[in-house]
Amino acid sequence: MKTAMLLAALTALFMGLGYMFGGSAGAVIALIVAAGMNLFTFWNADSIVLRMHNAREVDERTAPDFYNLVAELARRAQLPMPRVYLVESANPNAFATGRNPEHAAVAATTGLLDRLNRDEVAAVMAHELGHVKNRDTLIMTMVATIAGAISMIANFGLFFGGHGEDRPNPIAAMAAVFMAPFAAMIVQMAISRTREFGADRAGAEISGNPRALASALAKIAGPAQAVPSAASERNPAAAQLYIVPTAVSNLFSTHPATEKRIEALMAMDAAPPRRAASALDPARK
Repeated sequence: MKTAMLLAALTALFMGLGYMFGGSAGAVIALIVAAGMNLFTFWNADSIVLRMHNAREVDERTAPDFYNLVAELARRAQLPMPRVYLVESANPNAFATGRNPEHAAVAATTGLLDRLNRDEVAAVMAHELGHVKNRDTLIMTMVATIAGAISMIANFGLFFGGHGEDRPNPIAAMAAVFMAPFAAMIVQMAISRTREFGADRAGAEISGNPRALASALAKIAGPAQAVPSAASERNPAAAQLYIVPTAVSNLFSTHPATEKRIEALMAMDAAPPRRAASALDPARK
């Protein structure tokens, strides 16, 4: 419900800005261009993101423990088996990508695997599968399309919007140029934070171990800020993919406070009904 309300707010902001500068025709043109750019990103997001991180695909032969762990979690989540990748990076993090569950990929850094125990790794990868199951990639692509259209109208509308008496008030136009993209970014961050809470809950349910995910977040939040991430330094937009934010995303983080996420997970751990068995329960092997 919160995500739907925030998407409605973005749409209303987009329509208002489009009407202010170019009427319905200008709004439609900007939306078509932005939608085309984001549609290309949507269809190619997985390959773009994986190349950005120099990710290496692994299988049951090259990384049997990690691959089989993801396979067990995907089975528990009733998801198609995603492609599995490793990223050579000391920054402890993980991410999911792909336009839908049938074309999904999950990745973890070597730094994450080195820092966490097996239950914690399972909980982190379950979180990423939670993003896949919740179709967060689709939702965030919709958000990016509208936010991109808002930025385009704001940038071009001040100079090309209207003629003579039809031209908007210069003060109002200047305010719109700066405030509309900022407002869109705030709403975009709010939606992303909502999806992180949802993935935490889904991941805890898939792994059956909210406490392990809370423990993993506590262990990697600090190092993820301290250890550089080459991919996010080259492209700060990559930081919103990760399970915990990196140093480059401090100013306008797309993630909720780690403390609040841990608090919510511990509440899940303490609440009835009885938790499902851990994905790493030796009895399941």
